[in-house]
Amino acid sequence: MKTPKGQIERTGTINFGDAYLSIWEEGESPAGRRSGLSGEWEKKFKRDVFTRIVQTLNRLGWDCAPPPIKPHDVKHYGGTVARWASQRRRDCRKGDLFGELEISGRTIKLEMWQSVNTPTRPDHGGRYEPNKEAVMPYLLRLEMERTRRRIRDYLCNVFSGYEFRPPKAEIGPDGITALEWIEQNYRESCHYNPKLGRPSGDEYGYNNKSADGGHVEHGARVWFTDWHGRILEGVAYYNINNMWWVVTGKYDRRNVASFEIYTKQPDNLRTKRNGKVRRKRLEAEIAKAVGTMDFERAAILRDILFPGNPALFVVWHKGHCLYHCANFQGYTHDKDKAGRFTAREVKGWNQEPNEVRSLAA
Repeated sequence: MKTPKGQIERTGTINFGDAYLSIWEEGESPAGRRSGLSGEWEKKFKRDVFTRIVQTLNRLGWDCAPPPIKPHDVKHYGGTVARWASQRRRDCRKGDLFGELEISGRTIKLEMWQSVNTPTRPDHGGRYEPNKEAVMPYLLRLEMERTRRRIRDYLCNVFSGYEFRPPKAEIGPDGITALEWIEQNYRESCHYNPKLGRPSGDEYGYNNKSADGGHVEHGARVWFTDWHGRILEGVAYYNINNMWWVVTGKYDRRNVASFEIYTKQPDNLRTKRNGKVRRKRLEAEIAKAVGTMDFERAAILRDILFPGNPALFVVWHKGHCLYHCANFQGYTHDKDKAGRFTAREVKGWNQEPNEVRSLAA
């Protein structure tokens, strides 16, 4: 296809995020990378795109300058690497609005932030505030939006193959439903199967085996536990590998592994399935009581967690030289904080690289 008159032939994608603009190009082919031509491509990418963004920022009233070379980088990485790190960035500022422009391989990103209103992260001038656009003062947000739109429009006019991908619509009354979001996710997936209208792979047993030994089916009604151990009900839609989307309402969906899904309604729906969370919390409280020498409280908690005063054990990992924590989740060097286990729970664990030890020893 012939390049329109006055345009430069480059293909790339422009995306907007939370107070940032990012540009992605496919870059050099594998053959070009093997032949050593990728360095020339990256130089041209910087000259054609990065430099034009800096020029546009200057025209919009932004001050842009390379960051100073850090003595730490010179000491640890050498002067050449430290200089390269500085040259691929620009520190930007316009009034109370700050920004950093960075090129890295096939991507360029312009991130903007402000320090006037930073309710949760006032450190580093508000750069790491988690929801930058929402907390920006009105005029600063307008300037941020104006800046990235001007850069987007300019690049799309200059380069023949540049396109803008609008942000995904959010789920909610003012956006799209959970089913519409899943359909959109299917169409954008590289695993999309046109014949099925969704990704394939749910036919394999290791992707559909459920918590109760059944098989999860696409479009079937299922049950699962939420983060608090409550049983929720919904409709399963295949995602990828052994992960399934479960739609629990018009605007709500969860990403759940097949082994956490029940194909048959569990008994006692009002009972919380939080045994592991309860066990971990009670063992932590026991360790805390022992640490403060409150042995009466520790004994009460022990009787609640292990009624009948059974023999208890800890499990030592010889390779890590650490104890297993409660539920065999994580490790600790402190025996008081190690997980307590009954004889039945440690059955089969007394073998390399683990060693079962009596808690009373």
